[in-house]
Amino acid sequence: MGQPIEIRDPADPRLADFHDLTHADRRPDRPGGRGLVIAEGVPVVARLLASSYRLRAVLGVASRIEALAAELADVPAPVYTAAPEVMAQAVGFHLNRGVLASADRPPTWSVEDLIGSARLIAVLEGVNDHENLGSMFRNAAALGVDAVLLGPGCADPLYRRAVRVSMGHVLAVPFTELSASPRFAAWPGAIKELQVSGFSVLAMTPAPGSVVLHDLDPARHLRRAVLVGAEGPGLSEEAMAAADLQVRIPMRSGVDSLNVATAAAIAFAHLSSGWSG
Repeated sequence: MGQPIEIRDPADPRLADFHDLTHADRRPDRPGGRGLVIAEGVPVVARLLASSYRLRAVLGVASRIEALAAELADVPAPVYTAAPEVMAQAVGFHLNRGVLASADRPPTWSVEDLIGSARLIAVLEGVNDHENLGSMFRNAAALGVDAVLLGPGCADPLYRRAVRVSMGHVLAVPFTELSASPRFAAWPGAIKELQVSGFSVLAMTPAPGSVVLHDLDPARHLRRAVLVGAEGPGLSEEAMAAADLQVRIPMRSGVDSLNVATAAAIAFAHLSSGWSG
């Protein structure tokens, strides 16, 4: 890493990627959105630097930049330092984690490319909470999920909060929206197309008539799609009806459900053939 560039003016145009992040770190089709990927905190920035995402810039207080010195040694992008108060004015809020990095979004994957060799995938319907989505991706990365497919109503996995909650692991798990491929664009018709592609689709639900997860033989079906819905309402009736099986995690009486990311993690751990320990 060369000598970082010190920034003293929060309005410096070289910090354009980081200005007013409360409104700007959104997809380009949203009001004010720039469509950038923003990583926040030393571990998340380190994972961004190790990913295939094209780095644009890094901004941090001196101590955080020093903590990333090894990772920043050969980056082909500017590295800026600033005092905490300058960073806060530029970003629009006080940043406890002390370092940010920006990157371009990657090209959109087609569903066909992602599922071609996949054995375990996650399919999400209406998961619109960024923290749940970030946790889902962190679990997917840890537990052998090959790809995540986003159905209708899902939040943006590359929104800053989702990236942060995922601890940067969203940058390592391939994902796309089902609507990216005409064959899979209809919902819940996409579920039938996954079945045609060889996947057994398992709909997660607390419904008492469903199959107990641990009664399933993980080796029975070579290709599995774990279908999960939003926190609270869960999956639509149409999505559950289209699945091969409705699957539940047994719980104590009086507890009706788990957090969606937690429930998905339990399913991933039971079904995954990709985790080597």
